[in-house]
Amino acid sequence: MRNKIVLRHVFCFFLILAAFIAGKAQTGSKPLQKSLLWEISGNGLSKPSYLYGTIHMICKDDASLGDSLIAAIQRCDRVYFEVDMDNLLEMITALKDFKMRNDTTLADLLSKEDYEKVKEYMESKGGPLPFSKLETYKPMLASSLLMESGIGCEESVAMEQLILEEAKKNKKRVEGLETMSYQASIFDSIPYKLQAEQLLKYVNDSGSKSEAGKQFEEMIEAYKAQDIEKLGEYVKDDEGGLGNYENILIYNRNRNWVQKLKTIMPEKSLTIAVGAGHLAGEKGLIKLLRKEGYSVKPVKYKMKVERVI
Repeated sequence: MRNKIVLRHVFCFFLILAAFIAGKAQTGSKPLQKSLLWEISGNGLSKPSYLYGTIHMICKDDASLGDSLIAAIQRCDRVYFEVDMDNLLEMITALKDFKMRNDTTLADLLSKEDYEKVKEYMESKGGPLPFSKLETYKPMLASSLLMESGIGCEESVAMEQLILEEAKKNKKRVEGLETMSYQASIFDSIPYKLQAEQLLKYVNDSGSKSEAGKQFEEMIEAYKAQDIEKLGEYVKDDEGGLGNYENILIYNRNRNWVQKLKTIMPEKSLTIAVGAGHLAGEKGLIKLLRKEGYSVKPVKYKMKVERVI
């Protein structure tokens, strides 16, 4: 159970990252309508498929599935996530792939003073992994754990978890567009030292209202407003930052997913749930699918949030 929790933290970090660095605004391009749910049809498809933008770390009071998404899941043949959220064996097998290569640890990447600062902060926060183990994993994992702890509400919910539960309730087969091991390999394409510096920056900013924290709050509001174009504006372009790796983290994966979907959708009707940041922009899934000849139209969508008073 602990392994599954840890790996879901890693998987969900991609959802957060996508919303921050995907879909740079394009001048002269027609803005997309506001919706998290989109219907894919035409181009020889006998039945439509549906594309839904998810987010991780949304407060439980703000999280639920709308009727139109539930109906899409009920009508489809299969539900696709970025990775197979229901494959515990794959998750456990992939855990080793998130360890840094060559026995590297966080202490090798930071000065002694900075290392002690991160260690003290992480140990004070607790979490599913002790620091002695966590420091051997790629630093982005630690960053994802800190992001989740800083959401600002007592209980958070992952939208993909709600979709998974709905899929299982309706006895729908769950698949992944890529493997967890492939996601782990992406982290190897980003220098470990840069990852460690990003983790240190998060720790240094934790005592104040950081710019990243403000942007994350704005991102949550944009998500609730279903404004995927707004989500696409959160591009981290600071020199040497993660914004320099958007092709690896976002755009290349979008192109790979479209090619895979082209082979599956003619035979199966799908509900595809991926990070909302993957939908926006000229290199986002919506416009890439349209370039392939599909009709991709917004579906009226309203979250059904039930609050207990």
